[in-house]
Amino acid sequence: MDTFLIQGGRPLAGEVAVSGAKNSALPALAAALLTAEPVVLERIPAVRDIGTMESLLKHIGAGVAVDGGTVTIEAGKLNEPEAPYDLVKTMRASSLVLGPLVGRTGRARVSMPGGCAIGARPINLHVSALEQLGARISQAHGYIQAEAPGGLRGSLVHFDRITVTGTEDVLMAAVLADGETVIENAAREPEVSDLAALLTKMGAKIEGAGTSTITVKGVAKLHGARHAIIPDRIEAGTFLIAGAMTRGDLRIMNCEPAHLHALVARMRQGGAEIVEEGPNALRVRAARRLEAADITTEEYPGFATDLQAQYMAMMTAANGISFITETIFENRFMHALELMRMGATIRIEGRQAIVAGVPALTGAQVIASDLRASASLVLAGLVAQGETVVDRVYHIDRGYERIEEKLRGAGAGIERRGQAAAGKA
Repeated sequence: MDTFLIQGGRPLAGEVAVSGAKNSALPALAAALLTAEPVVLERIPAVRDIGTMESLLKHIGAGVAVDGGTVTIEAGKLNEPEAPYDLVKTMRASSLVLGPLVGRTGRARVSMPGGCAIGARPINLHVSALEQLGARISQAHGYIQAEAPGGLRGSLVHFDRITVTGTEDVLMAAVLADGETVIENAAREPEVSDLAALLTKMGAKIEGAGTSTITVKGVAKLHGARHAIIPDRIEAGTFLIAGAMTRGDLRIMNCEPAHLHALVARMRQGGAEIVEEGPNALRVRAARRLEAADITTEEYPGFATDLQAQYMAMMTAANGISFITETIFENRFMHALELMRMGATIRIEGRQAIVAGVPALTGAQVIASDLRASASLVLAGLVAQGETVVDRVYHIDRGYERIEEKLRGAGAGIERRGQAAAGKA
């Protein structure tokens, strides 16, 4: 099992490049199931979840060719419209194939999602929406079975709560449905807009992506397309925080500044200097210790829950007391205990964490519990006194492409130990 060894106390400087968004690439890969023609996706990150999705597409019957960051999917025949447990048990995004499979083939069998233990992501929202489109749904033995032998039909779909993957799943199901589908209380995340952009290139008729109401007019058939995935805003935000925490001077390249407004506003409030340099770059500088600033996680365009753990790590070394309120997932403070092992002062009260900044964190051996928690521990290790060892970094490999190499290129004292590192030798 791989670990990261981190020597803290080194300011980050120079440049670091952001990869394509994992949370955009996953639904894009699933969307390729909607046509028999080739779909070419560019800027696909080499992370574990992507590899899992590619294996799933092959199992279903699609051809998958990987050439660096470009992936070509050709789903001519879908002989096995199923997402088996053994393939998807480590990935939350397995439910993304439910909509395109039942939309194109009239049937799908998908294992209940696995992945990070950060709280409930109820698939009942997906299921209820697909039922409104005419699918017959049953559940048994840990699987969701969906059938629509006569095809799906357009309908009004209203989500009781905002769900990103639910919006994406229904969007993919609706593009081949008979008639018009209106999705109300839809997620507005950039990843949803990116999926809609791909589907439109494939011949879908979609209006309103990026707003809370999306209208889809079903078409009989989709065709192939080429599409470049948007930059990963969570990776970009992680690097912004790293630059500020280490009191460095770091330029984040290949990012989309407009996707980071909520984070940038809070970091500026805390004393970080962040400026846009060109249309796709941000530069962060922090000559002194940051000041505490409160956050509350919200759906986009609010503060992203996927940056909450990293932000907490930054607040552990800031002046003053900050209140961090988590409204999206009910079990997303597991990193707090590991940060406390490094000397952080944190009190958890329900969905709120109260963080009192300390003069310095100290290196320790810590364990990653999920994808974003592992990133927070890496960030804490970058500023801690002495050596930090982060175990179970397979979590971070699910969503960050070569993060240790990128950080090391900016001056961080970080190296990987274990099987992956040995394989590179």
